[in-house]
Amino acid sequence: MFRLALHWQIFIGMIAGSLLGVTLNLTCSQRSVKITAADGLPKTIVSAEVNDSSSSTTIRYTDKEGKTTERIIDPVSKNPDVFASIEMLEKTDPIAVSVYHHHGRSFAKQVGAWFSKIGGLFLRMLQMVAVPLIVTSLTTGILGLGSSAGIGRMFRRTILYYLCTSLLAISTGLFAVNLVRPGLRGAEVKQAVTEPAEAASLVDVLFDQLEAMIPKNPLHAFVAPNYLSIIAFTVAFALFTISVGGATLERVGNIATAGFEVMMAMTMAIIRLAPLGVFFLIAAVTATQGMNVFFALAWYVVAVSLALGFHALITLPLILKFVAKRSPYEYAKAMSPALLTAFSSASSNGTLPLTMSNVEERAGISNRTGSFVLPLGATINMDGTALYEAVAVLFIAQLHFGMNLPASQQIVVATTALLASVGAAGIPHAGLVMMAIILHAVGLPIEMQGVILAVDRVLDMARTAVNVWSDSCGCAVVESLEVKDAAA
Repeated sequence: MFRLALHWQIFIGMIAGSLLGVTLNLTCSQRSVKITAADGLPKTIVSAEVNDSSSSTTIRYTDKEGKTTERIIDPVSKNPDVFASIEMLEKTDPIAVSVYHHHGRSFAKQVGAWFSKIGGLFLRMLQMVAVPLIVTSLTTGILGLGSSAGIGRMFRRTILYYLCTSLLAISTGLFAVNLVRPGLRGAEVKQAVTEPAEAASLVDVLFDQLEAMIPKNPLHAFVAPNYLSIIAFTVAFALFTISVGGATLERVGNIATAGFEVMMAMTMAIIRLAPLGVFFLIAAVTATQGMNVFFALAWYVVAVSLALGFHALITLPLILKFVAKRSPYEYAKAMSPALLTAFSSASSNGTLPLTMSNVEERAGISNRTGSFVLPLGATINMDGTALYEAVAVLFIAQLHFGMNLPASQQIVVATTALLASVGAAGIPHAGLVMMAIILHAVGLPIEMQGVILAVDRVLDMARTAVNVWSDSCGCAVVESLEVKDAAA
């Protein structure tokens, strides 16, 4: 019986979800509701009205003193009194948000919310298997190396690859933003009203990562989960198992191998649901946000897209071709289920089980390489995030100063972006948290990161796919070097 390959199923699911979401947004995003006190309004409010369209939402309510308040939500408006999102309005007017959530959501946004919940079930299943898969896979891979010398060599190569690709990504981002100059093209992009984020120092962030490698309670690290703690503890456990040797090494190896086989079987069963998960996740995004979100920040989107595209389609394939000696097209085809899932979910950690499965089952990378390189990469290798943060900070500087930052400041941005990306968690919008560090480093107002919130979700999806693609290419590079050593 004819059956499409998994990557085609996921691609079709993504296209179908996009079409459904956009259709809902265009045809079912118009709703006007008048609400009275009898409909469950807050005690201080007499009446309210919500007009929810495909491009904007207007919330109007009257209190007992006869005062009428109007709030407008429009992600592409240039008016400083208009809010870019319902989340940003909540900081200013929780009453308006309460009215909207209980009475004013259009059919498209209601359906989008349910799609997000259903797609979230797929992500939860991936997250469910992530920790046990990492532990059993990493333990099996390290025990298979047979000595701590093999681990040290693989670790050095992995870190060197991650540093080089991150620097190349940041350099590409700086070149793109200086070429396009999105903040100097006359667009009066609205500065969103947001509370300043707490900007930790770079030293604090890096020290936090060092602390995370030494969990006070390993069980808590597994439950949280803290992937850096899990990786560090699992590596230490496996290395000391090798050191003990004998019957202990054999017993632990057998348990790890059996656990890994079970977790791979469970992961493969979950992966079969990927087309449905991607369908609901992408439909939720397009149903609630539509296409208008891109218009006001078009040049910024162009700059980020050009930089991400160059790094993903030129830089990394060249590394694959000339260092790993692999066909970029064939390798991308093998990794396409993971890449499409990363794009739709915007979570590199959530995609990790699928990435590990694709690397071993479809790309032919050994378990010992994939189980070591990928979990480490999902924690510290963020090419797309580092590139994105460099572009975003320079874009904000162009808006704020009306000019490009000097070369010395751009070097500060590049260095800080490289180091800060190590601390960026593999979850949606993690880059916004780390961006506060870079803004602080070059003297920009931290609250200006609210400017880019309107398009952050879609760009987050793209940079997550680049993160996963870079991790996957790293597996091929490290595997190629390991094979050369074995042959020598």
